[in-house]
Amino acid sequence: MIIKQLSIFLENRSGRINEVAKIMSQNDINMRAFSMAETSDFGILRLIVSNTDKAEEVLRAANFAVMLTDVVCVECPNVSGALAQVLDRLTEQGVFIEYMYAFAEGPVANVIIRPTDVNLCEQILAE
Repeated sequence: MIIKQLSIFLENRSGRINEVAKIMSQNDINMRAFSMAETSDFGILRLIVSNTDKAEEVLRAANFAVMLTDVVCVECPNVSGALAQVLDRLTEQGVFIEYMYAFAEGPVANVIIRPTDVNLCEQILAE
């Protein structure tokens, strides 16, 4: 399924991720998944949250640079080889993946995929 992801640009300085976590907490927004990527000058915190619209609003109000992105969330069994099968299917259909991250709990794994063509990716996975 296609979902919204928040991308927050953070300067590389101590406590910036904590500031985001506190803002989410103060506004009763659950951070369901996240990924952090960094360069020498800044980081990009990618978040899947319980209330995307509210999170975007409160982060912008706190002067964070925020971008919304469509991503595909795939739920698959949390067993060896399940992700390989998903990726094989996408590769066969020519879907290019810009980045991805995952989280697992018990028997289920959730994979967040940012493909170059979100709609095609969703269509292939729905089949």
